[in-house]
Amino acid sequence: MKSDTSQKEIILQRIHQKLDYSREMKDEEIKGLIGESLAEYARESFLSLEQKESLGRELFFAIRKLDILQEILEDQEITEIMINGADSIFVEKRGTLYPWQDHFSSKEKLEDIIQQITAKCNRVVNESSPIVDARLEDGSRVNVVLAPVALNGPILTIRRFPQKPFSMEELIRIGSLNAEAAFFLKVLVQAGYNILVSGGTGSGKTTFLNALSQYIPREERIITIEDSAELQIIDTPNLVRLETRNATAEGCSGITIRDLIRTSLRMRPDRIIVGEVRGGEAVDLLQCLNTGHDGSLSTGHANSAKDMLSRLETMVLMGSELPLSAVRRQIASGVDIIIQLGRFRDKTRKVVEIAEVIGMEGEEIKLESLWKFEEESDDKESCEEDSCRKERVKGSFVVQKELYHRDKLQAAGLQNLLS
Repeated sequence: MKSDTSQKEIILQRIHQKLDYSREMKDEEIKGLIGESLAEYARESFLSLEQKESLGRELFFAIRKLDILQEILEDQEITEIMINGADSIFVEKRGTLYPWQDHFSSKEKLEDIIQQITAKCNRVVNESSPIVDARLEDGSRVNVVLAPVALNGPILTIRRFPQKPFSMEELIRIGSLNAEAAFFLKVLVQAGYNILVSGGTGSGKTTFLNALSQYIPREERIITIEDSAELQIIDTPNLVRLETRNATAEGCSGITIRDLIRTSLRMRPDRIIVGEVRGGEAVDLLQCLNTGHDGSLSTGHANSAKDMLSRLETMVLMGSELPLSAVRRQIASGVDIIIQLGRFRDKTRKVVEIAEVIGMEGEEIKLESLWKFEEESDDKESCEEDSCRKERVKGSFVVQKELYHRDKLQAAGLQNLLS
């Protein structure tokens, strides 16, 4: 049950008058003040027990946590939060968007929440620097856009990840791929093939990268490099996590993905995992892949495995002055496997294709499909548009060709596992 907004604001004002701002008050003290203020208000206006509990919770969130955002974050079924100014909030739940029933009391309150979030991960956002990427303590991805860029108030978008990362077994259970394809990928990761995970926004790239990383042998040293630390790599003793830093008005210089990739090469990595390549850092990633750091992993935005190669070419050209032919040869030499993910009309996420980079064929990079998800065709005559869209997508993962490059399998002694 939601409390009345005016009641909440009245009681909140009374609590603020009693707060001791000269010291850090403990949570129990705050809860005590909330209880006293609720009791005083209840003597003036009747409050049921349910209303008292709801108000007490909301008031504590407003003072100590993230106000109404805290309640949204505590709902584990919500995967995306879109705040379009103080009065407009939407959430994604089970793949469907819903308007949220509550709103922030003011634009200033929302701005305070944004500053709390960004400060905790050493990010700065203000009118002179109105766009920032950040994260919550649980690793959820945060994007902020403020005025003058945002015209309808502070914009806050949060992409949430499960508290416990999905294992490959769970992805198999929900139909993202089958056991045979998962075993195939397990052998490739253990053998040290360089793999890119590509897909559109919300296709599950970070989730799948987490699951893939669980196949890396525990004795290896892993270095992760991200704009905002989102990867949840578990059960790896020798793990180094690196995160970029924005330049600040106080004179602290920014540290980019490119800087972190370069310094990681001096940290004796067995594997380098780059959360996502978006620009010129693709040059440095390719250098990693071509200088003996086999088994490295990364993700990128693309609509197909072939598009991922084209995007990689473009990103490398953004960060270097190499001729296109040289760039293509670097990609063909460094990238072994591309895993394409897709989000289907029934909101499920699946592996669409596993493709192998064969090498150069003339001036073009040759790509061969090894596995594909083949959807079962619908009966068009008996299927109306809305019902077809809502029905669960059915299909199967089909082997297309055998792995062409097997040298890394042989070097790792795993050649017999993929016969």
